[in-house]
Amino acid sequence: MAAVIEIDGLTRRYGDVTAVEDVSFHVGGGRILGLLGRNGAGKTTTLRMLLGLTRPTAGRAMVFGRPYADLPRAAHRIGVSMDGIGPLSAATGRADLRIWAQTLGLSRSRVEEVLERVGLADDAHRKLRGYSTGMRQRHALATALLADPELLVLDEPANGLDPDGIRWLRELLRSLADEGRTVLLSSHLLAEVAQTADDIVILQGTLRYSGTVADLTQEGAVSLESRFFTLAGPSAIRHAHA
Repeated sequence: MAAVIEIDGLTRRYGDVTAVEDVSFHVGGGRILGLLGRNGAGKTTTLRMLLGLTRPTAGRAMVFGRPYADLPRAAHRIGVSMDGIGPLSAATGRADLRIWAQTLGLSRSRVEEVLERVGLADDAHRKLRGYSTGMRQRHALATALLADPELLVLDEPANGLDPDGIRWLRELLRSLADEGRTVLLSSHLLAEVAQTADDIVILQGTLRYSGTVADLTQEGAVSLESRFFTLAGPSAIRHAHA
């Protein structure tokens, strides 16, 4: 089966600063991949290159066998939740989703379906500016799910969620993967990723690991957190204060 995501030799430099260097990994269909790394490790830059928002200095990023910019109906096949793709805060949750749905040529009934799925149906009449951080995360997921995509790209989707919300998110993502969809999520919540993801990519400027959670943790004998810190190396802040 062809990979849904193919990252090969991906590099991005900003002048003398290298944000991402020679990163390669592939993601298959029906898998949840956790993209891990410290702040500044290159996670968001990698996602932006995958989505055609940032041009690579070298290498390539492919989705469904093509660069994002060349993929027909890309906005229908790929749902995205990340900074810079935000709602209209003056609108209600329902009105904002209806604008997105109209842009994508979707029916209003689809808006109601995703509101139910993310648990916002009872709050959809409220202005987005009054939403809590957790509600905003649910709304962002609703936006990503609108077109019934085959691939979801989620940047820190658990931020602002309480423990019940995190458990709900885990179950939602697993149900989406069980339906055959692919999920790529970046996160700082190592323990939660260990319970959610099938595969792990660890970045620290360069690729430090790409493989299954089971292999990384030796079938649970070693914690993901322990393996992460071993592979990612010491924190620059910790080193500076040592």
